[in-house]
Amino acid sequence: MDQSSYSTTDSADTTNESPSQNKGGLSSFAVRATSGLIYAGLFIGCLYFGTIPTTIFVSAMSWLCCFEFFRMMRLDGKVANEFIGLTASILFPVASMFGSLWVTMLFAVLVLALGLWYVYSPRTRISDVAVTAFGPLYTGFMMSAIVLLREQVSGPKGALLTIGVCASLWVSDSFAYIVGSRLGKHKMAPKISPKKSWEGFFGGIVGSMIIWGILWATKLYALNLPFAMLCGAVVSILGVFGDLIESRIKRGVGVKDSGNLIPGHGGMLDRSDSLIFGCITAYLLLVAGGVL
Repeated sequence: MDQSSYSTTDSADTTNESPSQNKGGLSSFAVRATSGLIYAGLFIGCLYFGTIPTTIFVSAMSWLCCFEFFRMMRLDGKVANEFIGLTASILFPVASMFGSLWVTMLFAVLVLALGLWYVYSPRTRISDVAVTAFGPLYTGFMMSAIVLLREQVSGPKGALLTIGVCASLWVSDSFAYIVGSRLGKHKMAPKISPKKSWEGFFGGIVGSMIIWGILWATKLYALNLPFAMLCGAVVSILGVFGDLIESRIKRGVGVKDSGNLIPGHGGMLDRSDSLIFGCITAYLLLVAGGVL
């Protein structure tokens, strides 16, 4: 999620703007829009064609996000075991295709592998082990919810539901930016993400609720309107927490973006931070509500 999504009207604060936002005007917007459309098109296409393409795409996303996380941690003096961490980040979405037993087994193997690494590598610190474990859990495990969502409902209905969940987070981001840039006056988390405002935060919730209202209106799922609105609000809020968590990580190591993979957006982790917590929240709500 873009860090400027909850912008306040304090124009002097530009600490979270990327170079593409600061110069280039219309051309920068065109680059950002084009790269965003390509990303969304690939994502939606994989969701449409089924669980296996979805799993491949989510595993690739997880690997990239975990790689960027480890790279940031090196700036903080933490040396992760990238082979173990990156392998686990790929395997968590794959394991989710085969059920909770395989995910549990992967957890056990990950802990065992890290324990053995710690025992047989005298220079390894426990902080290195912790960072190596957190990386794939924060990325691959959490984003496995996208695969679970797509797998639970077969065919176009499953694709539409998963696209709708992701779209609710994307639209929440857009509404937050629009409302925040025009009306934002009250800063939400000035020490972590100075340009976010409470006005943008509530605007984002409205945007998410609109998408969940559309999912309810299709009558394809066992959703009632109050529950759909609840899902829209809670998913948006957890998406914001995902954004703030990544912002805190970046601020802690002194970088603006997790990477530069996606022109105008930064790294894959910048693009996926709200999905990390938003999608797993949506999955748990839908299961708890008897929709899945």
